[in-house]
Amino acid sequence: MKTMWKGAIQFGLVSIPVRMYTGTSDQSLGFHQLHDEDMGRIRYHRVCQTCGQEVPFEDIIKGYEIEKGRHVPLTDEDLEAVEITSSRAVDIAAFVKNEEVDPIYYERTYYLAPEEVGAKPYHLLRQVLEETDRAAVAKITLREKEHLALIRPMGEALVLETMHWPDEIREFPREELRADVKIRDQERQMAVSLIDNLTEEWNPQEFKDEYREALMTVIEQKAAGETIEAPKAEQPAPAIDLMDALKASVEAAKKRRTQREGKKSGEEQGKSKKEKAAAAS
Repeated sequence: MKTMWKGAIQFGLVSIPVRMYTGTSDQSLGFHQLHDEDMGRIRYHRVCQTCGQEVPFEDIIKGYEIEKGRHVPLTDEDLEAVEITSSRAVDIAAFVKNEEVDPIYYERTYYLAPEEVGAKPYHLLRQVLEETDRAAVAKITLREKEHLALIRPMGEALVLETMHWPDEIREFPREELRADVKIRDQERQMAVSLIDNLTEEWNPQEFKDEYREALMTVIEQKAAGETIEAPKAEQPAPAIDLMDALKASVEAAKKRRTQREGKKSGEEQGKSKKEKAAAAS
């Protein structure tokens, strides 16, 4: 795994040298744009609006528009001259309870690994954060942009979440909430029962991107010259009483839970038999 940043976590007089790795990857399928007549690839060119000529990448610089049509050019040296401590260190500003940070602030996840000399304070910080159910609020500069960040324990490691700044979070339009809706106690109890029957241990391995798999199947069929037929659109279910819908959902959830538990029990028994057979041999 490629190191994308090196620096140190700092809080008080404690400094923990760390390396940072990208924690996620985008598995979406990428498409090229083609000319429908001859299947030629569509290319985009960097053309100067002033002279009309195509500009090679090495001749392109950054610029900030201070007013319409007027830019201030910025070189790499100009950007390096910006003095902020977060470009070299993750400076912890405060510790907060995990439950206080809404996930809407999360942007991207990175793994933090300790350098050899920072192993002990690294694991000390991770252990204390886990025991106190706390996370560390900090700042870090990545790719010429300063980010608000949250450092939290994840298993035996520390992860850093880059976060949106408060002024980047849009306020929900409250007029869309329809807050005058009345919920009957029977409906609430039935909804709780439904949630209880659908509650299970979090196992991310059970989930997969079914759309991507189906799309790859279509691509493979198309490449093989097969005719692709779109499935018939399902008709929307007729509206039914909320209470009836909740009752039916609870029954379906109970049946699904029983089936899942039976399947899990069968798998465990099969695994146990294999282990016993292996031990006997």
